[in-house]
Amino acid sequence: MFSKTCEYAIRAVIFVAQRTRDGNRVGIKEIAKGIASPEHFVAKILQDLVRHEVLLSAKGPNGGFYLDDKCLHHTLADIVAVTDGDNIFHECALGLNKCSEEKPCPLHHKFKTIREEIKELMESATIEHFSNEPEWSPSYLKR
Repeated sequence: MFSKTCEYAIRAVIFVAQRTRDGNRVGIKEIAKGIASPEHFVAKILQDLVRHEVLLSAKGPNGGFYLDDKCLHHTLADIVAVTDGDNIFHECALGLNKCSEEKPCPLHHKFKTIREEIKELMESATIEHFSNEPEWSPSYLKR
């Protein structure tokens, strides 16, 4: 449903949220290893999230990625919008340009309901929610 980029972005942000609860910062190598993703790929994704202020970073010996209170209020929908755009919440299940309420594709009405539920789920799930889940093990973030 989501692109590989989006999946890695969500997993990386959750990893950072869990690892920086105590005010620490986490480096790219640790994030990549923690979510079982190629380091260079995750670096590009995280740079984009920093540029959109979903995540923060600092350079230097004590640098790394982290979240502040503002970042913690972002939702999974925000991460999806940065990485994949918000088309998944609006477009046709079959990718048809002319699908509409007036001229629906065969999946239109059923997918519309599913799409709305996914949107609601992603908009209600904040990063803070994942940072406060102590029972989550980082191993869940690996494929």
